[in-house]
Amino acid sequence: MIAADTPILRIDPAAIAANWRRLDAENRGITPQAATGAAIKANAYGVGVEIAAPALAGAGCRHFFTATLDEAIALRALLPDIWIAVLNGLPRGAASEFLAHHLHPVLNTLPDLADWQRVATAPTAPAALLHLDTGMARLGLDADDIAQLIDNPARLGGIRLDYIMSHFAAAEIQDAPSNHAQSAHFAATYAQLTRAWGQRPKTSLANSAALFLGPLAASDLARPGYALYGGNPTPLSPNPMRPVLHLAAPVLQIREIPRSAAVGYNATWTAPRGTRVATIAIGYADGIFRAASNRLTARHGGSTIEQIGRVSMDLLTFDVTDHPEIERGSLLTLLDDVQTIETLAVQAGTSGYEVLTRLGPRYRRVVEPLYSGA
Repeated sequence: MIAADTPILRIDPAAIAANWRRLDAENRGITPQAATGAAIKANAYGVGVEIAAPALAGAGCRHFFTATLDEAIALRALLPDIWIAVLNGLPRGAASEFLAHHLHPVLNTLPDLADWQRVATAPTAPAALLHLDTGMARLGLDADDIAQLIDNPARLGGIRLDYIMSHFAAAEIQDAPSNHAQSAHFAATYAQLTRAWGQRPKTSLANSAALFLGPLAASDLARPGYALYGGNPTPLSPNPMRPVLHLAAPVLQIREIPRSAAVGYNATWTAPRGTRVATIAIGYADGIFRAASNRLTARHGGSTIEQIGRVSMDLLTFDVTDHPEIERGSLLTLLDDVQTIETLAVQAGTSGYEVLTRLGPRYRRVVEPLYSGA
């Protein structure tokens, strides 16, 4: 039984599929023979891997990326026959797990290469990916590692590589100089390395935003994530993606307070007039940012409702003085087609990625179409 005080998160798998098809078309417009994968890490960016993965596979996606080995093993149980790569690399002593579940390791370090080389000739060994750091300074082989590999390509002996990959640091800023610098760096390094090795694997560069950089991010395999789940990959332009989520929470109680009365912890808001206050069943335990206190908004019947007072663990309060139609049990909407992931991100001073991945476990998740048609 679902209690009436439970926030409702509506999720549209058809919108995820439509977003993948939109990104695939963008990718093929750059490189006609390219494949388009899907980053499905962090529980499909908070949407739910058990919802997103079948929708993506049904749309035609055949390449999936997780962050961790555990995520990849769980995904393999859902989709037995698809290609899965693990971005965080090859944990020490975990090569047998990659073989058992036919997972493709992203080799980020020279020790990763050495560990994988020991098992790479096994009959069940899947191909690997080699990650070159071109400007993120996170994972991937750095300049010294790459120089060692060029000087001694035998370190790659016996390893079958599907792809050589890198990652843009600022792809969402289309005129960022670093995009051109990283693209040129990758091309030059790829040419040096493959010339020394004598083999030319395919390439993988573009995340969601990079797919909108045009030929600068051309490669054989794109790996979008955020945009699949409704996030805007072009933040300075209108969002080309379909929203995937609607989030609403019920009103638990309405009270009248006099002018100058305070609302919430630490009295951060006081009433400028007699005020009608609605309290809804959602808070920071559900992924609503405390930092957005007194800046959040909700929607009801086409109207925007202002949040007042501190965001608390389980509750939010709103000024509904001018909305007599709102009563106990009414739903106030925090995410929809108008109030988007990016809207909430701006109110909280964060990114839409964090909004998505903080979606709380207490939501009643309802899988249903949000749009008519495909």
